[in-house]
Amino acid sequence: MGRFWTGRFEGYTFNHFRKDLLSGTIVGIVAVPLAMSFAIASGVKPEYGIYTAIIAGILISLLGGSKYQIGGPTGAFVPILLGIVLVYGYENLLIAGIMAGILLLLMGVLKLGSLIKFIPRPVTVGFTAGIAVIIFTGQIGNFLGLTGLGQHEYLLDTLKDIAVHLHTFNFASILVALISLVMILLTPKIAPKVPGALVGIIVSAVATAIFFNGQVATIGSTYGEIPQTLPQFRMPDVTWEVIYSLLGPAFVIAMLGGIESLLSAVVADGMTNSKHNSNRELIGQGIANIITPFFGGIPATGAIARTATNIRSGAVSPMSGIIHGIFVLLTLLILAPLAVHIPLASLAPVLMVVAWNMSERHHFAHILKLRSGDSLVLVATFLLTVFTSLTLAVGIGLGLAIVLFAKRMSEMLVVAKVLPDHSTGQGKVLPHIVTEGHDCPQISMYTVEGPLFFGAAQTFERAVLSAVNDRPEVLILRMRKVPFIDTTGEEYFRNIVRDFKTSGGTLLITGVQPTLKAILDTNGLSQEIGEENFLYHTGDAINEAIRRIQLPKCLGCKHFAFKECAKFAGGNSKHIAAQQENLII
Repeated sequence: MGRFWTGRFEGYTFNHFRKDLLSGTIVGIVAVPLAMSFAIASGVKPEYGIYTAIIAGILISLLGGSKYQIGGPTGAFVPILLGIVLVYGYENLLIAGIMAGILLLLMGVLKLGSLIKFIPRPVTVGFTAGIAVIIFTGQIGNFLGLTGLGQHEYLLDTLKDIAVHLHTFNFASILVALISLVMILLTPKIAPKVPGALVGIIVSAVATAIFFNGQVATIGSTYGEIPQTLPQFRMPDVTWEVIYSLLGPAFVIAMLGGIESLLSAVVADGMTNSKHNSNRELIGQGIANIITPFFGGIPATGAIARTATNIRSGAVSPMSGIIHGIFVLLTLLILAPLAVHIPLASLAPVLMVVAWNMSERHHFAHILKLRSGDSLVLVATFLLTVFTSLTLAVGIGLGLAIVLFAKRMSEMLVVAKVLPDHSTGQGKVLPHIVTEGHDCPQISMYTVEGPLFFGAAQTFERAVLSAVNDRPEVLILRMRKVPFIDTTGEEYFRNIVRDFKTSGGTLLITGVQPTLKAILDTNGLSQEIGEENFLYHTGDAINEAIRRIQLPKCLGCKHFAFKECAKFAGGNSKHIAAQQENLII
């Protein structure tokens, strides 16, 4: 247990606590309206967002792997949670959250935290921008004060519903929303340290009470009273059938939660020049998501904007995150009766600004301008997120990225027939030396550069088998720049070895790196090739090849591919045999 806390509170002083108290309070002020907004947008009551910010916020800071991480409900979860609520209901959302927590915990225990680096940037930018569009669109109804709207899982259904009910717009709601939006945008310019969302909500709520009382939908008129009590423990009704039906949603929550929390931790590292523990972060996120649903809270993850606010406010330890949770709790106990008077039109601009800020528009535009495979991955992930589901979007985005990566890697493979260049004193082997009139009929030599994996293995086989079909006595493969070989590459390589051996030829391999040699030893290719046929230098392989050629075939040859060819081509067979016997290896 001592190792768990190592470095988190080492050398902690009262001065550090004062900094954490200030930053935790500031983040707590920011978190209260966001927690309610995200809960409402996710299709659940606002107090459930508050419960999440309290319990998950404290546990993530206490048990996570980042000193500065602030956890709670986030915008990234909104479309996922709304979809689950609409299909399965709130009670089953809690069960899905617990299952997701278990998955996150297992991911941390199995040390899978480093896998975040294998998710391509175009995929994360694509689904984040798509989520932003969904959040923004979902708040148009509250912004305009439309009545009769339903909640929908898919964007097109939401847009159709808005269009049908557009005539029900409420002029008072639009004014309230505009007041909130103006305050949110102006506050950072006038008072940078004051949370714009809080100012926007308070000012617009006061304006509603004075000028539009009873004319605008509020939290109270829509969702009822917010309990002014601590969240109560309750056991969800769990059955095997429910667990089976929620495996997909739980997996999506876990994957998105893991990605968002680790991205947030990476952002915190960049701002503080620190280093988070990714596996412990997943464990902390997992425990938080296991416990929170038992108190009515929805799934939580690391919140990038609140984490950044925490750091900019002077946080020095996880204590700031714990204080943030305590502040939200005190707000619930003291100010809950006032929260019911907050207009939904006041919260709409808060989420719209959140969506705008999380849209990654600059990165989106940059990747799009590249007009590359990454641009295709970005657009595909974005459109699928907006019009289908995040699960399908990420799956296809990752699949497309893998295919494009494999294509790029296959294009890196170079298989070139080479011969020594005798015009220079060094005698380097080069591709351009090989011509129709200058190519040894008995010795074929190829330089292989690049990975021998499933995307490039066939190219390798085709190039080398052309030499096998010409039936040379010796085939030399220079493989110094082959970093690895997978099972597909192994199979194609094995075919080459067996075909060449069947034709009675000798295969020599030069320059194999230790890592590649270890793979060849493991899969048995070293034994098939023969350990004596692995040579380090190309010169040694050429000398060995010359020892193995059929000398009578050299008589009259005009190719002169090697230095020794002039002697072999012009002499008699007995003289050539003597030269070959005395060749220094």
